[in-house]
Amino acid sequence: MNNNKPLLPTSMVGNYPNPRWWDAGFARYFNCDQQPPDSMIREALEDAMAAIVLDQEKAGLDIISDGRLHGDNYADTAVYYYLRRLGCDLSGDYLGFPIYSRLHAGTVREKIRRRGQIMVEQARALRRATDKPVKVQYTGVQVLAQCMNDQFYSSNRDRAMDVAKAINEDILAVDALGVDYIQLDEFTSPYFFEDWAIEAFNKAVEGVKNAKIVCHICWGNWGGTPAYSPDDSAQPGKIYDLTQRAGQPKAPMPTTSVVPKVYQQNMDVMNLEGIGRLDFERSGLSTLKSHPLPGNMEFWAGVIDVKSTITETAEEVANKIRQLLTVVPAEKLGLTTDCGLILLQRYIAQEKLHALAEGAKIVRAELSSASRSAQAGGR
Repeated sequence: MNNNKPLLPTSMVGNYPNPRWWDAGFARYFNCDQQPPDSMIREALEDAMAAIVLDQEKAGLDIISDGRLHGDNYADTAVYYYLRRLGCDLSGDYLGFPIYSRLHAGTVREKIRRRGQIMVEQARALRRATDKPVKVQYTGVQVLAQCMNDQFYSSNRDRAMDVAKAINEDILAVDALGVDYIQLDEFTSPYFFEDWAIEAFNKAVEGVKNAKIVCHICWGNWGGTPAYSPDDSAQPGKIYDLTQRAGQPKAPMPTTSVVPKVYQQNMDVMNLEGIGRLDFERSGLSTLKSHPLPGNMEFWAGVIDVKSTITETAEEVANKIRQLLTVVPAEKLGLTTDCGLILLQRYIAQEKLHALAEGAKIVRAELSSASRSAQAGGR
């Protein structure tokens, strides 16, 4: 593990636009298995991963992510790839959940278990492609369990705990490879926590010895979200924006919908969709003053809007970081994209990653200058 972490470390979140040659063929049937008779799939995986890593390194990111290249579209990379590896039959009714109501559930007809590797080959390819710290990403247990049309289990909790056990088996295999960070994306937590959600998350990361655990929480990146479960003010066909909900009691700000409950999860880093799209006031990040981070936890915040094709300037990013420093000390703060960049053109994603890294450089220089001035004044 590389422990030389810089001040204000930068990393991207989630799905990244794949090289188009990978999406045109390999991504459509990649399943993380080592497939004989030859190594063509492994070679293609390593070449595609190297391209994604190069984009991040050229941008200047500090922690390099896998980019979730195991699918050629948002739904497969975030949901269906995992459901296949857990043994679901990919036929089911529409999901009864805002934001994802156009997606179908996977049907469970037998006990959920890990049916072969899930993220192991991606982790190997990522580790091979860079000498920088690396981060391997999973869709979270609550999300996966909620995406299942259950025709086997007698309770939602039993289904979720078997999902957690299967994901844990894969996470431990990835951890043994010496990756620096393992991330779980729980992008339905801002709407509600299932009564088993904390227990299932903790089961999924149980026994990790090497990697730091990151929990990424966002409001979904599908169909112009964020959304919320409809209340009495909702109209049919409306996109329900978490930050604009009408009615009483007023819906919580995004951060307050998960803090402080999320602190019960066994994690080293909370990564929150922050102020890339929302302004600081609407983000609810001020709640971190009344509910400060636990002593052993870092906070990484999104400062890049993944829903806009307009690239932020480095100074715009730096200004967002300065706002974050009013609620989180610099030594605990990291910087990311709000969510995955897969719905943007790759050249725009490249530019946004560059803006992220350059904005962090500006603020690092300011903090360094302030530190030198303070030391000089103390002499």
